[in-house]
Parts: sequence; C-alpha cells; structure tokens
Amino acid sequence: MSDFPRSSLRVFRTVDDLNDAALEVVREILAGSRGESGEIHLALAGGSTPRGLYQRLAEDDDIDWNGVHLWFGDERTVPHDHDDSNYKMAVESLIQHVPVPTERIHRMRGEDDPVAAAEEYEARLQRHISARLDGRPVFDLILLGMGDDGHTASLFPGTTALEERKRLVVANEVPQLSTTRITLTYPVLNAARTVLFLVSGASKAPALAAVVAGGDEAPPAARVRPERGELLWFVDQAAAGELP
Repeated sequence: MSDFPRSSLRVFRTVDDLNDAALEVVREILAGSRGESGEIHLALAGGSTPRGLYQRLAEDDDIDWNGVHLWFGDERTVPHDHDDSNYKMAVESLIQHVPVPTERIHRMRGEDDPVAAAEEYEARLQRHISARLDGRPVFDLILLGMGDDGHTASLFPGTTALEERKRLVVANEVPQLSTTRITLTYPVLNAARTVLFLVSGASKAPALAAVVAGGDEAPPAARVRPERGELLWFVDQAAAGELP
C-alpha cells in the first residue's frame, strides 16, 4: 500500500485555478511571521506551470516583499540571459516587477563551472538562512514542479544526486539530456517548512500516478517529504487523469 499522504493532494479543474490557489498559499506565507531574523526564504521553481503563479505575484500590490529572499531550486548550465535559464524566466515574470533588492536575489550561476557554482550556492545558503533543522538551512517555502519522467528540481531518474545525503547543492550529471544541472538536494528540500508542487498537463499523469502509488520504483519527486513541514501537491485535472 502506498504511503503517499493523499491529504496533501488537491486537484483543480484548470491550471488557472491551480495558480489562483497557489497564490493564496504564497500570500499567506509571505504575510506570516518573519521570526527573529525578519526574513522569509522562498525557493522558486523553473518550468512553464509556475510562470502563471509568478505573474500573479507580480501583479499583487498587497504583498509585503520586505525581508523576502528569492532562491532557486535548480538551474541549467547556461548564462543568466539564456532562454533556457530558470533565472531569466523568473526575472521576466516576477523579479523585475517586485521590490526585492539585488542582494536578496540569489541566482545559481549556470555560466560557471557547475561544481564550483554548486559549492558557492551551498555556502550562500549556509550564510544567509539562519533557521536550522539538524544543521540544515530551513526554507519557509520551496516551490517545485515535476517533469514527465517524475524528476523535480534537477533530481532526474538514475542520477547520482538522488543518493546525496549530506550536500545541499550539487552539480548533477544528467546523461539522458547530455548535460549537467545544478540542483538542491533532498537534505535541504526535506528540511523546508512548506513544499508546494505545481503540476499541470496530461503528459504528467503517468508520473503523478507513480508518485502516488509509491514503492521502490517511484520517481524522484516522490522522495520529497518534509520531515517537520507541510507537503502540498496542487495539480490540474489533466495531470490527475491516471489517479485511482
């Protein structure tokens, strides 16, 4: 029997409905207590589905961005202004429209050597995020997507980063794409206070069904289970099409 927490799964009629609901979650977290540091740490996802959420956040004049740090769950090994860059997508849809100063926007340097870039990003996490869970930095919110193969961030099936237990950020070779990605790892993903998956489209249906079914063959996204935080899966009806 699957141990997937079905209570974490919400199915929405359309991707617009999904992003409207996600906006409320993000608004609530950004309006919440900023703790002793006065800061909130939010990790952004790449891909097409989160773009609609970012546009909604950019248009919401009631959000208090004071003290908010923006991070990234993963990045492709391309320059920051490349069309494939997660950072570029986030800049165009969100960052350039909100009052978050440059020193609180933490991009992964995809144009650098990926091993060095991963080490620099991990050091940055340790330096800027004061909240800890067993020594690991604690994000207030991590946004994640999921690929057709069940990958999340850049944790792809069959890659070495899936077995990483100590490092927070690694350069992950992805042979099936003939590339290397920079990605957060399970140790930091599972230390978060809230993880919100945004999944849309019929092409994701088989992977989502496999996540819910669980078991030894479950895809990488299934391993994201916050140890003391909240897990949310917001999916549209198309993505939920193969759920029992």
